[in-house]
Amino acid sequence: MDNQEQTTRIYTGPAMIANGLKARLLDMGISPIEKNDHQSGITGGFAIGVPNQVRLFIRKEELALAKEMIDEYLEALGEKG
Repeated sequence: MDNQEQTTRIYTGPAMIANGLKARLLDMGISPIEKNDHQSGITGGFAIGVPNQVRLFIRKEELALAKEMIDEYLEALGEKG
């Protein structure tokens, strides 16, 4: 099974907000996957992606457990309308 079929993207945006969300997920026992194309490009010797923008993914079966916390966190920061 393809990794994209097993995970779902829960956030795309500034690293600082993503780090707060990631910390809360870890407190819940959920280990998110962080993708930072810009930083990966720099490490690989070429620049792609948007600076300071990351994407967070979690396993699809963990979404039901995390959804309420994710929504509350993003709403409190004005990231969700």
